[in-house]
Amino acid sequence: MDKATSFIMRGDEKLEQDFRRSWKLVQKFNTADYDDNERKKSILLELFGSAGEGISIQHNFHCDLGYNIHVGKNFHAGYNCTILDMAEVRIGDNCIIAPNVGIYTAGHNISPVDRHKTGHAYPITIGNNVWIGGHVVILGGVTLGDNQ
Repeated sequence: MDKATSFIMRGDEKLEQDFRRSWKLVQKFNTADYDDNERKKSILLELFGSAGEGISIQHNFHCDLGYNIHVGKNFHAGYNCTILDMAEVRIGDNCIIAPNVGIYTAGHNISPVDRHKTGHAYPITIGNNVWIGGHVVILGGVTLGDNQ
């Protein structure tokens, strides 16, 4: 498993600015006209760290930062996709994500005393030609190979 990224839950002004940037872009995306594919694509290209040609995400998408998300060409995510990208998420070419999928790099301390203070995140990598079925949750540190 790759080394974890640590983050402070509250009080990190840079992280707070990054959240606000992302949440504003996500709001624009989710309220864009259903048929305005150019606007939606433009928003996703601004939000994500990188994206290939043929990206398609249905409404009610959510993420933490956006810039840690990297998707290949011909990527599709169904309704209600959530990607908590406190660490890097890399998704290959020709991948399909069904509705209600969660991809969560972030976690919290197990101890209730420290749970609200800091968090950790592990990268997630999804290979080429992968289909993720509905309601699947992928947790930090997971790697899925090609053709899964």
